[in-house]
Amino acid sequence: MAKRLTARWVLGEIMKKFKIAGIILLSLAGLLLLLGLTALWFPRQILTVDSGPVKADAMVVLGGGMSERPERAAELFHEGEAPKILVSGFGDCGSNQRQLEKRGVPGAAIILEPKSHTTRENAEFSIRLLQQMGAQRVIIVTSWYHSRRALECFEHYAPDMHFYSRPSYSGYAPKDWKDKSIGHYVKSEYAKLLGYWLCYGVCPI
Repeated sequence: MAKRLTARWVLGEIMKKFKIAGIILLSLAGLLLLLGLTALWFPRQILTVDSGPVKADAMVVLGGGMSERPERAAELFHEGEAPKILVSGFGDCGSNQRQLEKRGVPGAAIILEPKSHTTRENAEFSIRLLQQMGAQRVIIVTSWYHSRRALECFEHYAPDMHFYSRPSYSGYAPKDWKDKSIGHYVKSEYAKLLGYWLCYGVCPI
């Protein structure tokens, strides 16, 4: 009789633990679903970081996008936010330099970093040049959907410097996403944020 009671008690305890584990798993699944829906519904609010008007020693315009990034950098240059523009990114340096000069940025104000292939390399290679320049306050110019990861990368690899984000808002309106293929970039950006966190320790928050 005692053995039966003991076995029944043990079985009851096991079932309780399974129920608790099930509740926890369901809660986690619900939380992940909620986070996923939030990411799909509010990508502009989640991915965009804009520090607002600021005075800096230099700005870095990242490769990628169409022409919106150098256009934004030239706009900020003429507004007096930074006197130097570092153009970063393999394959984009020449075209972005021409875009800047076309918009009235003098060649003497432009520095090139033509070796980086990724956002992480943009940060690592640009930081070396910025340190040689003695820059401490730096504006990062990229597309709005890329601004969070770009800013976090630079802050991760140079925590002693002050970085600010002043992104381009080209393709910001959802009605423009299809024409500019923005939806594809937005979806892939979430995967890249997670990948950079897991692989490089670049926290997206």
